[in-house]
Amino acid sequence: MTVQLVESPSIWRAAHDADSEKPRSRQTRLGASDTVCSRRAAFILAGTERTDQPDAKAAILGTYIHAGLLESARTQFGWLVERTVEGEHVRGHVDVVQLDEATARRLPKRLRPKVPAEVVTVEDIKTKSTRRWDHVLRYGATDAELRQVYLYAGMLMSHGFADIRGQKELARIGPIPVQRIRFRFICRDNGEEFVQEFDIDPMRLSAATWWVERVLEAGAPERLQRDHDGPGLSAVCDHCSWATACWGQAPPGVPVQTLLVRDDDDRSKALADYVRGHEMEAPGKQMKKKARAMLDQTKAGVYGANELRWTGQNPVEEPDVQAMVDLYETSDLTVPMIPDKDRMVATLREAGLAVPLRKTGRKTPRSIDVRPART
Repeated sequence: MTVQLVESPSIWRAAHDADSEKPRSRQTRLGASDTVCSRRAAFILAGTERTDQPDAKAAILGTYIHAGLLESARTQFGWLVERTVEGEHVRGHVDVVQLDEATARRLPKRLRPKVPAEVVTVEDIKTKSTRRWDHVLRYGATDAELRQVYLYAGMLMSHGFADIRGQKELARIGPIPVQRIRFRFICRDNGEEFVQEFDIDPMRLSAATWWVERVLEAGAPERLQRDHDGPGLSAVCDHCSWATACWGQAPPGVPVQTLLVRDDDDRSKALADYVRGHEMEAPGKQMKKKARAMLDQTKAGVYGANELRWTGQNPVEEPDVQAMVDLYETSDLTVPMIPDKDRMVATLREAGLAVPLRKTGRKTPRSIDVRPART
């Protein structure tokens, strides 16, 4: 039987197309999840055409995981999930709202949680990769993630649920006394779960509202500072649909940050930043070296706010040349006769002879060398 191979399109094409058709991909109104960057928020409010199409695989996977977990929480726990909230300038979809007993009694029985919360709690689920997991465990939610959830909480406290189709009964109860915020982090690679929970901080709630007001007052995106370091240096910028509109476009292979340098004054400031960064880095490295030496004989365990683990010291294996030769011969394979370059170089150097070199066409990486200027 002859099997004819037909080239199949990538399934990611379907996923990206479906994602681009969602309302949030075409919005011109600010969503709470868009407050990760001042300029990005301003581009959305201005209706600026997207200039970039970043790879969205990780975000799409996160969305799929999100949807499955939230649906399970809705059916098994009776939580209110993916509910719309709306204020004067911002709208969004809250992942989870857990009602306390008093608030839940104001709703029809089918909308009440199976077990009421101690206090009204707004929860946001974030998926992270293993690469970012240690940072999550150590520092918790970022400022942008905190701002997003505080905006959700603020809209619930001032307006309640949005009065839209599918949640009319929720909207009728009006403003809700949110007292607690919870982040539930899920590792995309192994499913590990980490929960961060705390009471509402009025100062952070005010700061989130002020952030939005500042963006609205600015009007044009160019009037707002860039909150991140740009493509190649910030994951936020790498996955932004307005990266080119924000930063411009540099020649191929040239960092886009070079466009920030217009004159010698900019060069002077950048050099000063480089030197200051180096001065800050050196003491940190020295501190780590000393601490590492001090801990050399300490057993793994929890000490204060940190857990110590030791890795490495595993047996190192390398190919057994003689065993390979024997295996080649017993298997009727031809023993390769390619010269051992490393051994030839070592032998020539031991004999005091210069090693012949040839041009490869490649170049070593370009390095920066900054020294005090001579006056």
